Amino acid sequence: MTARIKYSDEPIGDPRVVPDFLPPPEELAFREDGVKITLALSRRSVEFFKREAQKYNTQYQRMIRRLLDAYAERYQQPPGARSTERRSASLRPRGGRKMP
Repeated sequence: MTARIKYSDEPIGDPRVVPDFLPPPEELAFREDGVKITLALSRRSVEFFKREAQKYNTQYQRMIRRLLDAYAERYQQPPGARSTERRSASLRPRGGRKMP
């Protein structure tokens, strides 16, 4: 059995109000709209994400989705902007043709 807490009427010092820093519940429940697709991934990639997801007790699909979201956010361009950089050979379609 745990000991009972004894309260007293002693002063509690110099209390201060801390600003509310927690997001409201509606922001915590926010879910971005998803689009279901079929995507063929290499066995090596899927096995990697399954192992990592198991380590961190999460779903491997969620890890892949977060990775893709982070990539898209990092490289997203403002509307109307066009990239002047050349595509690397690894991003070209098979046959080595440049994408239009």
